[in-house]
This record gives sequence, structure tokens and C-alpha cells, in this order.
Amino acid sequence: MPVRAEVRDELLWSQLQALIAVARLGSFTKAAQRLGLSKAAVSQRVADLERHLDQQLVQRTTRSVRLSEAGLRLVEQAEPGLALLSRSLGEAREAAGAPRGLLRVTAPVALGRQHVAPALPAFFDRYPALRIELDLSDRLVPLAQEGFDLAIRHTSAPPETHVAFKLCASRALLTASPAYLARAGTPQHPAELAQHRCLPYLRPGPAQWFFERVSEGGDPERLRVPVQGFFRASNSEVLRDAALSGLGIALLPDFSAGEAMRDGRLVEVLPDWRPVGFFGDAIYAIHPWSSHTPQGVRLLVEHLKGAMSGGY
Repeated sequence: MPVRAEVRDELLWSQLQALIAVARLGSFTKAAQRLGLSKAAVSQRVADLERHLDQQLVQRTTRSVRLSEAGLRLVEQAEPGLALLSRSLGEAREAAGAPRGLLRVTAPVALGRQHVAPALPAFFDRYPALRIELDLSDRLVPLAQEGFDLAIRHTSAPPETHVAFKLCASRALLTASPAYLARAGTPQHPAELAQHRCLPYLRPGPAQWFFERVSEGGDPERLRVPVQGFFRASNSEVLRDAALSGLGIALLPDFSAGEAMRDGRLVEVLPDWRPVGFFGDAIYAIHPWSSHTPQGVRLLVEHLKGAMSGGY
């Protein structure tokens, strides 16, 4: 029946999209989230494609999903053409009217709460047809595999395999409350931190901070200082609040410490020494590599760059 075959061919676009999403994300559930469909709908599209081609494309087990040899070959051959077509349609859609669609964004918890989320209302006022799903997590998620369009990262070296847009500079600050320093004394050298209550970030291994001081006409002086205290945490907001309570000296990113530093609730400790190697020196927006940056991603990056341009 040639008419029925033609009708089925018209569905190949959505069926191939579903197969490629399953191949790249390794999961029907994640593919459904990425495509904005139900898991059942994605499974049905792949099954229809298998019937259309009379070949098994996906090997399903209770624990994993992987493509058959025929499925891998089909994805390898079809994906570049579909990507080109999708990009062409996207560019035509962008030229036709207001930006619209869903952007999935991931950001660290503290940075996302304090600076990314507060910048979004003005973005929505300007682009009401765009939607954003903001996932706050300190886990470094693989963007393409988990279906994210953009990641906000605090780093010194964004991955070369992605497109990175620098939003602003950032730096680490050694801080304490005036009350703590009045009670315990103000260290004059990094080595003295061993005698202080410190509030280290919770990471594997012993807590240690690294410092650098540039002397006039000489090489930088570098120190490694083991630190200890009775409280560690994996979130800079929690450590900031502990320092504000007078519990000790905390090493914080400027985006968490800035406001408390400006109003005097925290003061900088050892200002002649620069903490190094712990937090990144910039905030980046990172997008999975492609030859074309989607309009919504580009607009959000420009908006965040404007919101953060002054630093912290």
C-alpha cells in the first residue's frame, strides 16, 4: 500500500528524533524529558520505527538501554542531517518572530540561589514566551547526556569541548566576623591559621588551604596550610552563615561573601595573601558545542552577563 508507506515516512522525523535522544541519553526516561514527551510516547515512536524498518534498533533490559548494531548505524548516518535540518528550522523560526521554547539550565546551589534565580524575573518580562527549568546542583552534570542547554559554572578552566561564555570574574576571600577576630585574634600570617577555628569546605581528604603572595621584584611566595575546625559543610552559604555567627574563619567565593563584606558583618583576613586553587576565578555559562547557538540560549547568556557584569 504505497499511500500508507508515504504516511509512515512523514512520521520518520519524530521517530528518528526519539531514537537519537535515546541513543545520546541512554534512557527512555531522559529522552522523554528532553523531548517534552511521555516515556510511553518515546517508546512507541521507537517501536514504530523498528516495525517500519523491520529491524531491532534498541536492545532493552531491566537495567539498561543500548542500541543494536543496526540502531547505531542508523543514528550515525541520520543524526548529522537531522541536526542540520533542525538548525535550519530553528534559524527560520528565530527570524520569524519572538523567541520561544524551553531552556534547561543547571547551576551550583549557592550561585543559583543568590544570583541566577534573582536575575530571571527581568528576563521573563523581556521574553515572556521563553520557559526555563533551573536545576540547582553542585554535581557537575554531563550537559548533553542529561539534556541541559546551559550550565552556569564557577571555574578557571571551562571544558574545551563546550562553548563557554565568561559572565564575570570571581575570587576567593578569607573571611571572619569582627566578633570572632576580637575574641580569637587576627592572624598575621597563613601559618597562624593552624591555631584558629576554621570552617573548611567539605571535600574528600584533609582540609588545606593554599595561599600566594607576590613580593616586589621576586617570585610569588606560595604556602600550603592544613586547617581544622569543628564544622565543615558543602555549601558556601552555610559556611558564610557559620562565619557570621562567629564560629570561625571561612574561605568563601565572593558571590557568597560580597554582601556581608560590604556591610561589615564579615571582614577580610590576610588581605595581602591570595587564596588560590580552591574556587574558580570566573563565572562561565557553558553550552554543549554546536556550530549554532540557539537564540534562547544566546539571549539568556547576554542577560546574565549584563546582570553579573559588575561582579560581586
